[in-house]
Amino acid sequence: MKTVLRKRRSRASNLWEGVVAARRWMLVYGLLIFLPACIMLFVYYEQSSRILQEEVTQTMQQTLKQAGINLNSRLNYVQNSSNTIFMNNKLYENLDPANPIIERIAQSKELRNLLESVQSAPDIVRARVFTDPANLYGFDLLNLFPLDKLKESPWHEEVLNAGGSIVWTGIYEENYLDSGPARILSCARILRHPRNFEQTLGVLMLDVPESLVTDIISELDFPAQSRVYMVDRSGTIIYSAEQFLIGTKAKLASESDAEGIRERSESGVDLFEMRAPIKAADWRLVLEVPKTGLTHRATTLSQWSSIATIAGMTIMFLILVFMLMAFIINGMNRRIQSVFKTIRTEGVEGLEESRSDKGSDFYLLEQVVDHLVNRVKDLMEEAYRSKMMEREAELRALQAQINPHFLYNTLDTINWLAISRDADDISHMIESLSDYFRLSLNKGKDHVCVADELELARVYLEIQQNRFPSTFEFVIEADQEASRCVIPKLTLQPIVENALLHGIRKNKRKAGTISIRAEQRGDELEISVKDDGIGMEEQLASSLLSSSRPLLHAEGSGSSYGLYNVNERIKLLAGYEYGLSVRSRLGEGTVVIVRLKAMKEDKIK
Repeated sequence: MKTVLRKRRSRASNLWEGVVAARRWMLVYGLLIFLPACIMLFVYYEQSSRILQEEVTQTMQQTLKQAGINLNSRLNYVQNSSNTIFMNNKLYENLDPANPIIERIAQSKELRNLLESVQSAPDIVRARVFTDPANLYGFDLLNLFPLDKLKESPWHEEVLNAGGSIVWTGIYEENYLDSGPARILSCARILRHPRNFEQTLGVLMLDVPESLVTDIISELDFPAQSRVYMVDRSGTIIYSAEQFLIGTKAKLASESDAEGIRERSESGVDLFEMRAPIKAADWRLVLEVPKTGLTHRATTLSQWSSIATIAGMTIMFLILVFMLMAFIINGMNRRIQSVFKTIRTEGVEGLEESRSDKGSDFYLLEQVVDHLVNRVKDLMEEAYRSKMMEREAELRALQAQINPHFLYNTLDTINWLAISRDADDISHMIESLSDYFRLSLNKGKDHVCVADELELARVYLEIQQNRFPSTFEFVIEADQEASRCVIPKLTLQPIVENALLHGIRKNKRKAGTISIRAEQRGDELEISVKDDGIGMEEQLASSLLSSSRPLLHAEGSGSSYGLYNVNERIKLLAGYEYGLSVRSRLGEGTVVIVRLKAMKEDKIK
């Protein structure tokens, strides 16, 4: 008794020493690897995030600046067109009230041609002149308008006070007489008498479509949560994809027009603000990007760099782990060699004595292995029983999906409706379907005679002939002794279904034939299902019964157990010397042979 207690204390002590040693090694591993790795990752993340954030913001600033340059260039073109008209004497001769009306009428056509030639440019939708109503002949209202109409515009005073300089309006909606409403912005300037600057002859306006701005801004590739808008010299938003912002004051970081990147907060969200000038109109493009979105953008750009860094650190970790594991395994190997040496020299009895002296680790390991071996045996037996129960449960679950009485009554009703409408083909198909379900359910029995199983195959093939007319024929033969034998239910149906759907139906060039023959040979029952379809390679045919694999299903074919499951079910019920065999050659068809022990119904329990 004392010896047993002493052995147990020794084993517990050795086990505790092993736990302490394992903890010590884990602590050393954490100090040597994880702490330096965490520090390196943190430093790398901070440095790379800062550098990439600067690069991304600079790239976005350059992109915004380029958009401002493009927009400025196109507005300059419109201003140059305005200058061309502004310097044309024909414009002033036509608008000068001192000239005789006869001359002005003659010159009005030239003025209209001049304005129409300008608006033929791609960025100018309309050239308009607002002048004294006395200069309007026949109420033009296409290029010439009364000056009083301009007084309703919010920029009227700004145009008058500019003294002939160009003034750009914001984006607004104009309803043209000939083309309907359009959203535009205009280049406007006052026209003064060339010999009397105090006298105003009218206002020249060149209208530009809103798409001139939207086309340039829509091409910018910024993070999803960013916002791009355009402000005038007073800081009022004159363009934004969000219409409710137009006309409101922008919350800028400062009133300075200088370019650059600024930081500010709005509603608790930290933003980067970037600006680009549009000098032609004294406007500014403004980009607001949340820092979170910019961080995501920087993370995307640093993907390859991060992968390279992580791969390098992973290799370093693996090297250190291998060194640590090599040290531990070397120590364990010495102990295992000591155990083997004891077994060779002193036998198992010597190992039993050495367990208390050299530690209980391997003794505990041996006990665990013995327990696992016994447990595996129990699990194998349990798995065998479970597999048999699972097969039966799958079959019953398939049968339980159908309410026989409801199905028969419904099919009978449909059959009488078809007969009443002289639809004999529908009636025949419904009768076949009713027979199919009746035979497949078999009143809940697990076994069926060969005659009923063949009848089930015949009904199934007749239904498929109605679905696919003139595509195949079938022949069913059985000797008298074989017809009275009993086989597991639904043995032939999956095989016949495969022969039709994966053999005959895939051969589009000719109609096929399915032959089913059942015969008893001594104490064995043999049923063959032969088709002249496309066949398969011998390697594939030999693998159908060796591994469970999903079958291809035709439309409406439902679920199938397949050749593998039918073969396994026969082996479980009849023995491993029985089952299926498959012979096939590509282009010549397939033969599936079912071999079972010939049993009559009175011998089935």
